[in-house]
This record gives sequence, C-alpha cells and structure tokens, in this order.
Amino acid sequence: MMTIDEQLSYLRKGTTEIIRESDLRAKLEKSGKTGKPLRVKLGADPTAPDIHLGHTVVIRKLRAFQELGHTVIFLIGDFTGLIGDPSGKSSTRPQLSREEIAANAETYKTQIFKLLDPVKTEIRFKSEWMDKLGSDGFVRLASHVTVKQILERDDFAKRLTEERPIALHELLYPLTQAYDSVALEADVELGGTDQKFNLGMGRNLQREYQQEPQVCVIMPLLEGTDGVQKMSKSLGNYIGINEPPQEIFGKIMSISDDLMWRYYELLTDLTPAEIDAMRAEAKLGGRNPRDIKAELAKRIIIDFHSKAAADAAEQDFVRRFRNKETPDEVEERILPSNQPKGWDLSHLLVTVGLADSKAEARRLIQQGGVYVDGERQTSINSVTLWKPGMSTLLKVGKRRFVRVRFE
Repeated sequence: MMTIDEQLSYLRKGTTEIIRESDLRAKLEKSGKTGKPLRVKLGADPTAPDIHLGHTVVIRKLRAFQELGHTVIFLIGDFTGLIGDPSGKSSTRPQLSREEIAANAETYKTQIFKLLDPVKTEIRFKSEWMDKLGSDGFVRLASHVTVKQILERDDFAKRLTEERPIALHELLYPLTQAYDSVALEADVELGGTDQKFNLGMGRNLQREYQQEPQVCVIMPLLEGTDGVQKMSKSLGNYIGINEPPQEIFGKIMSISDDLMWRYYELLTDLTPAEIDAMRAEAKLGGRNPRDIKAELAKRIIIDFHSKAAADAAEQDFVRRFRNKETPDEVEERILPSNQPKGWDLSHLLVTVGLADSKAEARRLIQQGGVYVDGERQTSINSVTLWKPGMSTLLKVGKRRFVRVRFE
C-alpha cells in the first residue's frame, strides 16, 4: 500500500497545478483514516464524443484516483450542451438537442471504459439536478456569484475588450459547472488548463454552501502531432483512440523526438524516474530514439486495442516504411469507369474515403501528400479517364493506401 507521500507523487505526475496540494494531502489522510473514498469528478462536453489522445490526459488521471480506491464520477454536461459553452474559446459553441446529446453520451461510455473500470465509475448527467432546480432555485444560485467574478474569466474579458458580443447564457455556464461540484459533493475536480477558472468557481461555490472546497487538479493540454498546437480534430493533428492500430502507430512514429517525451509523461503510466532513465539512455546512444518511440506507440495501442494489435501494427510499419514496401493487403474499391469527363482526382479521393471533402483532398494534393501509382501528384485540377479493367494504387500520406479497379 502506498504512503501518502507516494500517493501524492503518483497523482502529481504530469499535472500543471494542484489547488491546493496541502488540501489534497489532508483529504487523502482523512480518507485513509475513515476508509471513505474521495469523490473525484471530471466533466465532459457532449458535443464532441470522439475521444482522441488529448482527451485521455485527464481520463488517465481519473483512473489514477480510481486505482487508489477513490470514487470517480464521469459527468456528462447534457444540460449545458443545451445552452452552449465557450470553454475558453472566443465564440459560442452550438446548442444541441437532447437526442443528439444522448447519442453522444452513449459513444462516450464505450470509449472511456477502455481506460476506466466500469464497475467503479459513476456516470452522471448534469440534468439530474439542473432540471429540478427550477427558475427560483436558479435565481438563488446566481445570487452566490457576482458579475465581476464571472467577467474575470480570460475569454470573456478579451471579448469585452474587443467589443464582441457575449450572450447572457454564456455567463451562466461557469456557475452551473460550479454547482455540479456542490450537487455531487466533489472532493476533487479534474480539468485542463482551459478549465482552471471554472474549477476554481466550484471551490468558491462549495464554500457558499458550507461544503469543504474541492481540490482542483489542472492538467496540461496535449500538443498534437505537429508539436505546436493543441491536439484537435479540426486541426488534423489528432490521434483518435478508435483509429486502426496501424494508423495510431504511424502517427506516433511521425512525431518529433522532443514531443515523444511529452507523450510518455502524459499518456503512459511510467514514472518520471523511468522516463528520465530512458531519456538519458537515448542521449548517451544506448538506445535509438526510433525504438523508444515504437515502444510508446505499442503502449498506447495496447491501452485501446490489444498487445496482438500493437505487435501487428509494428510489423506492418516495419514492412511498409523501413523496407519501403507497399502493405501486403490493400483495401480495394471498384468504381465505374464511365464518368463522362473522367475522374477528378479530388473527387476520387473523397469517393474512396481517403479525404473527407474535396477541399481537404485539394489541400492534401497541394501539400504533396497524394500519390497515384507511386507518383506524387501536384495538380489539384488533374482529371483522368480510366478505362474498364484498369486499376490504380492511391496513396495519401505515408500510411493510407487504396487500390481502385474500374469497371
């Protein structure tokens, strides 16, 4: 069994800030004496149910508390999904219907349980208490916070300075998130650096309700594969946990050596001492950073798929890229050759699923990432008239292949 110091060291790994660590120590000591587990909360936005590695940074920390015997609460913000949430952004998020939120919530569950123990995880919905609060209750709730306190949030202050509009419902969002901590009697709340203000509001509101204020565990925002911007699906620098193992492996191998250590810290259970030892070994030439990166890729794939899948992905990568070979098995699509004016390359890429839109296809071509039968394509307006019986091998980036046969 870990001592309190060992528990704190384990929970501190990768954090940006703990507000306050002395409070967390006291809560852990009290939990150890009474046998009552801490209640540890993480709120989730219901508008983006596809989880990527950036999201798992806080989920892994939630699992760390779970491993120490505490109660973890995965809170789905269905109520705030109905009213929108800027969440550190400079514009308002779209409002969703209850049906859309329910569908997204189900998708969340299947993904988070790849990391969390479903038996020891509470799935809660914000509407449980917000729907019951009523208009009078909401007004009483609002009386506990001043407008000045709300406007201290950085993104609100910036928009005011720039004379851009802030809808009234947006100002209520931090208040409702803070009330979640009151309703759940949270001992600890987790969140990224973009949520620091909201987590602090929870501490303040709990004091107003004569509760012991929660500890805020702030986690960094994970950089995407570009090593610069926050991992985001919209920026195309993300690694989705449901992506095929081969895709995950290839993307991890494409990151820089410096970013690799950041990923080891935030996406694995290795201790800081173990990571430092690996870094020192690589610096002294004892191990090739490429091999350490491959180990990272396998660790991540094992978390979301299996060891067999990780081994197969590594073998596939070696065959395709170290040996410069096309994979043995390539997805094949059959398409009609009787296009009146031939096949536009961007249209073809979208049709076979190598691009989500013609705009994305054109961008890939302009960036030099599209190959037809081994030749890099440079013209976004290329049109080819394929005849029946002909075939072509399409390649996007370093890892994605589709063979097209024309009828």
